[in-house]
Amino acid sequence: MSNRLCKPLYLVFAALVVTAGCQRHQQKEVEVPALEPEIETISVTSDYAKRAMAATGGWEAWKKAKEIQLDCVVTFYCPDGSFYLTEQRYDVHPLSNSIMISGVEPQGSVVWQLSKGQLAVLEGPGQAESLPAAVGRRCMAEAVLNIITAPARFLDESVEFVKQAAPVKMHGQWYDAIDRRNKPAVETSRLLAEAVFHQNRDDARVDMIRLVCAAKDKSLTVRGYDYEPLEKGGLCVPTRIEIFRTAAGDSQERLVKIDCYGFRTS
Repeated sequence: MSNRLCKPLYLVFAALVVTAGCQRHQQKEVEVPALEPEIETISVTSDYAKRAMAATGGWEAWKKAKEIQLDCVVTFYCPDGSFYLTEQRYDVHPLSNSIMISGVEPQGSVVWQLSKGQLAVLEGPGQAESLPAAVGRRCMAEAVLNIITAPARFLDESVEFVKQAAPVKMHGQWYDAIDRRNKPAVETSRLLAEAVFHQNRDDARVDMIRLVCAAKDKSLTVRGYDYEPLEKGGLCVPTRIEIFRTAAGDSQERLVKIDCYGFRTS
């Protein structure tokens, strides 16, 4: 594969790689308005939710993790075989169903947030569109949020989860498929992407999710790899994430690769 960058951004790549880390600490912090739910009112009832929790640190660890922060190198793959490399930070609130994505691009700082199904550009309006658009802001935010916090997503009472009767075999692995459906009364602005959560039958992790994002004909598959504990005895999250364009249920074309080198919880 060529290592050329997606046009017209290739001229600024060298400066971006050298300076992005320093600039990240200078960018303005944006308060996440999402409110944490009442922990006491949440119960883990389904078998698949209990297994997913146990496989990634347990319910107690998820209750304590009000915010997960990940610093990542992101590779966007372009249709002409080139790619664009950048850095992004993810501030994830698992139980609030919220993620804030921030980064420093050649055109300036970019911050956008998906919270309870609502997308907002918090900094650099329009500049986020300079990134390769094969995935799109909303779809990428949904993909990253869901794969990182899959066990917590099973606790979301604003949607319905239905486990399919028969397991499915994908990529040589057996999975239980769990459909996520929006409830009829949900406001259009808060609708989440239709999704199928695939729970590995061997280790109980939800390491693959299929999303029907934006338009009905835009289907993506997001996969999580290399799970690591955020701290000793804490919850585990994927430190490598890949997003594919999907056709007929199979992952076809890799659009994004995310490698996280720094992660912490609070």
